[in-house]
Parts: sequence; structure tokens; C-alpha cells
Amino acid sequence: MSDSKINNHIPVLLNEVVEYLKPKAGERYLDLTAGYGGHASAIIARTAAPDQATLVDRDMNAVQALNQKLPKSKIVQANAAEYLTDSLDVAYDIILADIGVSSPHIDVASRGFSFMTEGPLDMRMDQSQQLTAETVVNAFSEVELADILYTYGDEKFSRRIAHEIIKNRPLYKTTELAGIIRGCLGTRKSAHPEARSFQALRVFVNDEIRQLEVILAQAPFRLNPGGRLGIISFHSLEDRLIKQKFSELGQNTYDSQYRLLTKKPISPSNIEIVSNPRARSAKLRVLQRK
Repeated sequence: MSDSKINNHIPVLLNEVVEYLKPKAGERYLDLTAGYGGHASAIIARTAAPDQATLVDRDMNAVQALNQKLPKSKIVQANAAEYLTDSLDVAYDIILADIGVSSPHIDVASRGFSFMTEGPLDMRMDQSQQLTAETVVNAFSEVELADILYTYGDEKFSRRIAHEIIKNRPLYKTTELAGIIRGCLGTRKSAHPEARSFQALRVFVNDEIRQLEVILAQAPFRLNPGGRLGIISFHSLEDRLIKQKFSELGQNTYDSQYRLLTKKPISPSNIEIVSNPRARSAKLRVLQRK
């Protein structure tokens, strides 16, 4: 991947992440979805302790970029669930997870994430895994496809879209799928009516909800006293899961070990949305261990 593609990645809610996670000199930091190092660079600049940072990502391209950008930190290729499950003996002062897709994923047509440019129906963040969007679109039943589109994309016309996919398959290109979706939705008032369905397939292919569930089950208990856990989500289902778990842990009771640093989710400013429209649905929630 070219340097220009890497440099195009803009970390969402960067100022807010720094403000609420409050990195301090010498603190130990874990980034479970480090991507191309946007958040990590800002946090490590404030901890001044790159050797105390562990940066995890499942995408080999991201891992290679992280090794170039932050060579003094520990870089691990793994998904968040694997890493948290396999490394139970370390606690951190700061843990961050950005449950979304990086700009280089979308901007590189060959990765198959974008409905704007022609590419293979891939959508894998970890390109070593077997399941691709092409497999889902061409091998899953109409009921299974409709359930995926509705559950992970909030797509009200999921049954209609699934039916048309079945009628027109096999499908191999992102533009083929996008055209079918547009044909199903007619005059829907949306600049990009394909977005919900593409999001749903991406979330399913990459098992993103289970990844989040593991993060919520384990990450709060990997914080040092005073440690902060921040999670950025882009989907109502994800944010609902985060809200429920954080509210459960941060209940205002005598024996509660946690407190909410964000009682409501933090959203991007209008200025950020104008400069980076992909940030518009981002929400940040932060939990602290007492």
C-alpha cells in the first residue's frame, strides 16, 4: 500500500480521545485496533513511553505501517478478541478500541470495502481468513442474507435486497452488488443507499460484534486502578452494547469499581464532520476504573 493511502487515514474524534483518556507520562497503553497509528501516535506523544505501548491490529498492511511509524512499541498482528484472550497477565492505564474501518480499507479498491469503486467482494480486514463477502453473497440463503442486512445494517428493505441478490448471483464485484441494492431502493432519499448493506456485510465478514463483546467482557478488568477504557463505535447496535456494559459497571453504588467518564456518547464536532464526513456516525464512550 502506498504512503499516500496511509497518510489519507484520519483518526476520528482524535482531540476527544486525548481529552477523555488523559494520557500521562509513563503510562502503559493498549490499542486493540491500532490501524495506521493515528490515535496511537497522539497518545504515545503524551505518555512519552513508546516501549510501554502495545499496538494490535488484524490487518497485515496496518501492522507493517505501524512498524514503520512506531518502531519502539510492541506491534502485534491479531484481532482484539484473540489478543485479550491470550495475554491475561498484563494490566494497562489506557485501553482504546476503534470499532470501525480505516480509510485505507475504503480507499483501496482491491480490498472490496467500497461501493464507490469496482473491486472484488472481499471486505476482509484480516486477509488470511477464509470467509469473504463474495462467499456470503453467493452461498448464503435468502433468509440468512436478509437477517445479516437487517441486523448489522438496520436495512428496512433487507428482504427485498436479499431476494434480488439471489436472483442475480453469482456476483463478484462491488459495483455489481451496489447496482442491485440501488435498484431495490428506488428513490430513497439518501446519497448512498448502498451504505447500510455494505456495512452489514463488512461487520458480518469480520465478526465485529463478537470482537466487541469480547472487548467489553475483558478489557475493563485489564485496567490498572485509575485506568481508562475508551471505545469508538459507528453503529447503533455497537453503541447499545457499549452503553449497556459501561452502565452496568459504572452503577453509582458503594462497591462499584468503575465510573463513567462519559454519561452520554461523545460525537464529532461539526468542524470534524465537514473535514472528515466518514466521522459523522462515530461515538466515543469512556469508562474508568477507580
